[in-house]
Amino acid sequence: MGTMVVISTTAVPDRVRGSLSRWMVEPKAGLYVGTMSARVRERLWTAVSETVGEGAAVCLHTADNEQGFVILTAGERRRQVVDFDGLQLVQFLARPDEDGGEPEWQELPEGW
Repeated sequence: MGTMVVISTTAVPDRVRGSLSRWMVEPKAGLYVGTMSARVRERLWTAVSETVGEGAAVCLHTADNEQGFVILTAGERRRQVVDFDGLQLVQFLARPDEDGGEPEWQELPEGW
């Protein structure tokens, strides 16, 4: 039996959107929802993550863990998924400093 999968895309090539629309419903531009086996999900996500180009994609699917889901990401954006004691949390990339230097990841507060 398949599980529910949600994939959100931003600025990906048309071929990625076409591949996703063959397997999933697109209720809103860039948002795909479907039910599929783990094997199909893994192959589809591999194809998406290898071809996002300058864009980005996020995949959420159900899993047998504390949160009940897993988050996968491809491409570079301000948000990064980090593992914190078995929980997936999102940390934000800091804005570049005033002198134009490279941005750094904001660390989670102590005790978080």
